[in-house]
Order: sequence, then C-alpha cells, then structure tokens
Amino acid sequence: MPSHAHAAPRATTRTRSYPGTACQIHVGRADLRALLSDCPHADDIILCASELAANAAIHSLSAAPGGVFTVTADVRPGEHVRIEVRDHGGPWTQPAPDPDRPHGLDLISAL
Repeated sequence: MPSHAHAAPRATTRTRSYPGTACQIHVGRADLRALLSDCPHADDIILCASELAANAAIHSLSAAPGGVFTVTADVRPGEHVRIEVRDHGGPWTQPAPDPDRPHGLDLISAL
C-alpha cells in the first residue's frame, strides 16, 4: 500500500498596504487570520498586529488623505512569525503609564 508523504508547511512572506483608515484594521486582521490558519499562536499575533495597525491608522500621518499603512508577515512554521507594520510616521509622545488602562503597546510588550 503506498504511503502518502505530507508536505511540510512552507515559509511565506507577504506584504500588503491598506488605506490609512481605522475601518481597514479589520481587513488586515482577516488577511492575517487566513495566513495564520494553522498557527497555534495566531490570536496573539493578530492582536499585536491589530494594535500596531490601529496606531498607524489613528495616530500617524498614515491617517492623512491618501495615506497607507503596510503590514508584512514573515511566517516560518515551527520557527517564528514576524509581523511588521509600517506607517508614514509623525510626532510621538510617550503616554504616561496608567495601571488601570494599559496602552496597546503595553499589551504587545506583555505578549
């Protein structure tokens, strides 16, 4: 009886740009969910990416008309997943810590 070999999951890198509006954050999440369908840590990864995309779409110059934010996902099954969100920059002021209401970047650091 022939045996069927299963192919190992393949490494994948995908980059996609989204209009710099808050309503595009869920589109980025859906794209990542499809890409990470077999990843046991998908929920944590998507949470981090969503927070970074929200910061880009709400707090950076990517929110200006015509602005975009770009998400790159480098998925190496059994090794790592690396998510990068690039925006158009802008002024940054470190928010004061609030133990009762952590900021999204605090969540990313904790994960």
